[in-house]
Amino acid sequence: MIFKGTNMRVTKAHVIELVMTMPDDATIEDVMEELFFKLQMDEGLAQLDRGESIPNEEVGRRLARWLSQ
Repeated sequence: MIFKGTNMRVTKAHVIELVMTMPDDATIEDVMEELFFKLQMDEGLAQLDRGESIPNEEVGRRLARWLSQ
């Protein structure tokens, strides 16, 4: 994970790197959205690493049930 569970120095480095790669006209909201997206992606990847996933077939069944309501 990039942000969770890392020390502040590493977190700062990742945030600075992210800000430096964004366009010059990026707003604070853009930065916050990107940080939130990366945090969510990292959490999802960590869940996969821990084996906390749902098989594609089950996702299809749940989606079909949800869409039919």
